[in-house]
Amino acid sequence: MRETVELTVGDRSVRLSNPNKVYFPERGFTKLDLARYYMAVGDGILRALRDRPTTMERYPDGVEGESFFQKRAPKNLPDWIPTGRIAFPSGRYADEICPTEQAAVVWAANLGCLTFHPWPVRREDTEHPDELRIDLDPQPGTDYGDALRAAEELRDVLDGLGLRGWPKTSGGRGLHVFVPIEPAWTFTQVRRSAIAVARELERRAPERITTSWWKEERGEKIFVDYNQTARDRTVASAYSVRPKPQATVSAPLLWEELPDSRPEDFDLASMPVRYAEVGDVHADMDDHAFRLDAALELANRDEREHGLGDLPYPPEHPKMKGEPKRVQPSRAKH
Repeated sequence: MRETVELTVGDRSVRLSNPNKVYFPERGFTKLDLARYYMAVGDGILRALRDRPTTMERYPDGVEGESFFQKRAPKNLPDWIPTGRIAFPSGRYADEICPTEQAAVVWAANLGCLTFHPWPVRREDTEHPDELRIDLDPQPGTDYGDALRAAEELRDVLDGLGLRGWPKTSGGRGLHVFVPIEPAWTFTQVRRSAIAVARELERRAPERITTSWWKEERGEKIFVDYNQTARDRTVASAYSVRPKPQATVSAPLLWEELPDSRPEDFDLASMPVRYAEVGDVHADMDDHAFRLDAALELANRDEREHGLGDLPYPPEHPKMKGEPKRVQPSRAKH
């Protein structure tokens, strides 16, 4: 028989199969290390996932093996893990896991889930996002330092719109900033707000920041990926382990910590140490819910005064009203 261990997580006992299977060969981290990591940051990862339909990014044989995104809850889902039904742009739907306790995270880790991708909605209302997510994505020729400078600009833009963001590393070269909002707007309206914020950033630093969807037009700049707010697009959660050789994690940060931060500072080994010292620095996010009125008014002003309407959606998304042609600029000229 294969080796198994039983982990006590809260009031649950979670079975871990093949606990010594190596998931990160370069560092020697095993499945058991992964499970214990998620137990160490349990309150934080649960805060990021609680009641959110969540896609699991699974690596059953570790980071050097094959991987897949699992949207639909598996058939062997324990009855104590609820699901939430979400609708895709295609009109199809899926029932995704919605963690409500730490044991659900460890249960998913046993399936080889490294990264959790929660929707920006709660299971009781899957049509109205309660987070505005800004993704600062470094393009070739730029790095994390450039993302940091863009984040400082973003903080000022958000402040001017009566919004407050909570920053975190992506676990790669980029940065994410999440803004908790009232669940009063549709995905389309939240995306429109993200575009307005992105355009304001671009106006302030056009030599460093871009909203160009087409890679050939971005140059060596930070791309504000507004389409991460489109329906069916998700962002790695805070505390998620990323499929990198060094086992980096998406690390929540305070704004004052940003200038001295580096993505490689936060990994499966170092984050539990930090967490034991400072706890979840984003613990107060759920105490806030901002309104998007000012951001949407900025979007209206951009359209009214500058003729700036919608921007292209991801290629797999249905064509939307008012959306420009999805044609690569270099091809559109011929």
